[in-house]
Amino acid sequence: MKKNLSLTLISFFFYFQNIAQDIFKGYEHLFTPPLHYTAYRISDGLRIDGEIDEIAWEKAPWSVYFTNIEGDQKPHPAFNTRFKMLWNSSHLYIAAELEEPHVWATLTQHDQVIFHDNDFEVFIDPDGDTHDYFEIEVNALSTIFDLFLSKPYRNRGVVSTAWNAADLKTAVHVEGTLNDPGDKDKKWTVEMAIPFAALQNNNAPPDPKINALWRVNFSRVQWDTEIAEGKYKKKINPATGKPFPEHNWVWSPQGVINMHYPERWGYLRFANEAKTGHDDFALPPEEQSKKYLWLLYYKQKEYLRNNGKYAGSLSQLELPPKVTAVKANDCTLRLSSGGMHFNATLACEGQEAGWQIDQEGKIIPLK
Repeated sequence: MKKNLSLTLISFFFYFQNIAQDIFKGYEHLFTPPLHYTAYRISDGLRIDGEIDEIAWEKAPWSVYFTNIEGDQKPHPAFNTRFKMLWNSSHLYIAAELEEPHVWATLTQHDQVIFHDNDFEVFIDPDGDTHDYFEIEVNALSTIFDLFLSKPYRNRGVVSTAWNAADLKTAVHVEGTLNDPGDKDKKWTVEMAIPFAALQNNNAPPDPKINALWRVNFSRVQWDTEIAEGKYKKKINPATGKPFPEHNWVWSPQGVINMHYPERWGYLRFANEAKTGHDDFALPPEEQSKKYLWLLYYKQKEYLRNNGKYAGSLSQLELPPKVTAVKANDCTLRLSSGGMHFNATLACEGQEAGWQIDQEGKIIPLK
């Protein structure tokens, strides 16, 4: 009897161990570690002229070069893109460098869909709940498209182009000649000064403190072009009669061709003035633990597509009630579902805050 019990316990242990190893199978592309950037505080403001030549910028570290939106397994970008960030009490400063042998742009009106040109895009979610976030796009003419999303498109988010980043300052500098196919250009550079006051949610602007974390990402949209009659034109796919699809190059890979997965964005940490060249960024354990809630969310969406309703139990999603978090602490998953809505929670040993997620993909601290 004892032997049989021991074998049962051993089998039970390995069963759940295998589950823990396999529960992310098929979703690996959505769980590559997000990148991070530490922005250092400056005491004064910056001159926004697109040149990126002030001493404060020289001290700020460059990001890694952008990669394909789906990750390194896809074709590498043809041209390099990178950025820097700084901040003070009132503004977030962004500088970007985009290598480009043929700099062109056509759109000149505010809030035109700027990614129909080559562009540089900024995505900001100050509280990291994946809702109520901001997007700013700019082309080589320094034309701006700024918008606010109440939630991602996948959750029927309402897009507000009426939102304008009040007092936003931007500038572009072209090393070459804009819209001139007769020569070869080097790059175009962008500077932005985004007022924190412009990033209000419920009339409350964010007020970042030292070591605060925001979720951010950056994208570069690049179209294939050709020269016809002395002008740049998008290359046409003869099979469709339409331009070839744009290239999407990003800082922190999304794992999917969609920038509106805010949980896949990178982390921006606000730090004091740099004392050394060492970046002591450390991702809080609870941020890593959230991956189990996101896995549950993705599995629920797949279950809904296949069954017309959400799963009512963890077992229907092939998820165990206990998972292992950072530092080998156990976490408990719980799920409640009403067919067309659900709420799931995660509570981990050794972590002060638990988390909850619902069918809208909003992730907030557990009350």
